[in-house]
Amino acid sequence: MRQRNLKALISKIILFYCVFYGVMKLIAVFFQGAWPLPNLIMAIPFIVFAVIGGLMLKRDTYSWIYVAAGVIVISIVRYYELEWIQQLQLYFN
Repeated sequence: MRQRNLKALISKIILFYCVFYGVMKLIAVFFQGAWPLPNLIMAIPFIVFAVIGGLMLKRDTYSWIYVAAGVIVISIVRYYELEWIQQLQLYFN
């Protein structure tokens, strides 16, 4: 597999995961009564990566920096998600 194809594949996976995560957060807030502000704040990094990934997909240019940053940010946010949501809820209430 050529390096360009691997970079494009991983970038598209990150893009689709970020879009999926954002949609799931919106569904949780609007239909399941999840705390709105903490959940929407937690979705911000995913929205940023989705926008950047969408631009990269449109231009058909992909970057290893996007892949590395996406994997790191997604992993960190998902690992600490429950703690951060609770802390944000306490902070805003």
